[in-house]
Amino acid sequence: METLLANIKINVNESLYLIDPSTSKLGQKIIVMSVQMIDTIGFEKFTFKKLGIEIDSPEASIYRYFKNKHQLLNYLVSLYWGWMEYALVLQTANIDSAQTRLSNAIALITSKIEDNILLEGVPISQFHHLVISESLKSYMTKEVEKANEDGAYIKYKQFVARITEIINEINPAYKYPHMLLTTIIEGAHLQAFFAEHLPRLTNKLESVDYIKDFYTHLAIQTLRNN
Repeated sequence: METLLANIKINVNESLYLIDPSTSKLGQKIIVMSVQMIDTIGFEKFTFKKLGIEIDSPEASIYRYFKNKHQLLNYLVSLYWGWMEYALVLQTANIDSAQTRLSNAIALITSKIEDNILLEGVPISQFHHLVISESLKSYMTKEVEKANEDGAYIKYKQFVARITEIINEINPAYKYPHMLLTTIIEGAHLQAFFAEHLPRLTNKLESVDYIKDFYTHLAIQTLRNN
């Protein structure tokens, strides 16, 4: 499965770039180094000027690929959700039990991903860490409606749609499948962030799976009780 996950091409909406970065060595360098830099220094301090210095290329050359750093962030986040959807399909295939498929989906959302799986030359674990820390900034903006119209969040929506189908299998009468799932996704990201930076805001346990266990319990009990 790791070989399959490491050798896929995620097609990102064309509105998220000016030139497809996967088509050139410079574009690939932009992706690899931007993930590393945003993960290290944060999106606020990240600039194309700093990126250009790191990849030894003029700042203007980066603007040929992305109109601004927010478009680049949307591209990176979209790449991640495209990969997550692919991983979800593999990890839920040929499983009859909807509850088991939901548990596998929550494990995918909440668990640490191995460093040896690469996406566009970047360990998927680094993408995961970036999404935990920075993905809210991709849509918590005044331009969110325009970005949505341009298809910036299609991959995220597709991922959510696949899992809400599983929720509907478990309990077709449940009225809030999208709300339940996005609460799990965003909540899991927050809990991982709190565990690393603000541990008194979470219940960090010795088990590495405590976030997965909490949200699996939350989902299953919610669907049973309703």
